[in-house]
This record gives sequence, C-alpha cells and structure tokens, in this order.
Amino acid sequence: MAIQLKQQKKGVTQLAIQGELTIYSVLEHKQALSQYLSSAKDIQIDLADVTEIDSAGLQLLMFLKQEALSRDISFSLSQHSEAVVEVLELLNLSKHFGDPIVISADWKSS
Repeated sequence: MAIQLKQQKKGVTQLAIQGELTIYSVLEHKQALSQYLSSAKDIQIDLADVTEIDSAGLQLLMFLKQEALSRDISFSLSQHSEAVVEVLELLNLSKHFGDPIVISADWKSS
C-alpha cells in the first residue's frame, strides 16, 4: 500500500495510489486520504498503479467523492489502471465518477 503525494499547491492536491486497493488495505488508505479532505480545494487521484481493486476499494473511492462533494471540494480520478476500469465497467459505475477513462491498446482483451 502506498499513497504518493505528487503535488500540493494553491489548494490543488495530486495523489497517486499504488498497489492494491482491497479490503486488506482500505482502512489504511482511508486514513491516509481523508486527511486531504480538510485542507484541499481540489483533489486529483492518479489510479495508474492500482494493481487490484475490490468492492471495499470501490466503496472508498465513492466515499471520498461523496465527502468531497459535501465539502465543496473538486474531486477527480485519472489514469485509471486496467484493474480499476474492469471493476467500474463491470458494475456500470463509470458515469458515477464522471471522469474520462482512457483505454490503453496494451491491455489484454477479455
């Protein structure tokens, strides 16, 4: 589990999640990510290095989006990994987050 602070300036916080976003790590992720909800005006989370995501990880992303909206914070997800796109598409939740998803030509076809 790793969360990298890529950039933080003028109220914009760019973070990257690396590794698994599963039930085994979601509590640590929640604690680490929630701290930014009190100081940022814009949170951008890079998901390129998420290797696995399950329903607990998805619930965390939904929680963060809801909390950001309730606090009038702009929230976006970017660089979705193949694992993240598969889960979002399987559960038809891409529109819920509203972020553009780029499908890589390098991904294996299912």
